[in-house]
Amino acid sequence: MSKQEFVVLGQDADASCCQGLAAAPLAEEQAADLARVFKALGDPVRLRLLSMIASRDGGEICVCELTPAFDLSQPTISHHLKLLRQAGLVDCERRGTWVYYWALPAALERLAAVLRVPQAEGATA
Repeated sequence: MSKQEFVVLGQDADASCCQGLAAAPLAEEQAADLARVFKALGDPVRLRLLSMIASRDGGEICVCELTPAFDLSQPTISHHLKLLRQAGLVDCERRGTWVYYWALPAALERLAAVLRVPQAEGATA
């Protein structure tokens, strides 16, 4: 398993990270940063975890509610959550015994902006 750190989208002053893929070719550094985030989302468990966290009413969920949804050990779930945190997609806070997670809307919006295809003038969906 790779020990690489993920670069959080939008953490630099360069706003060009938010241009869509169809707007202009990605620079090498932008492509590498995006690939790290997509790598974090490239695992079905992490994708499900992000979905469970982001869709939660109230905006946050306890790890105690996430773990039973999977046929995996608690340390494995914690590892997947750590990778989502390193990718800048979720954040967490320890409260007593439990850790609560929430999605970072700005990171999800930046990711969505990269995938968004600009509509041509006069075009309908």
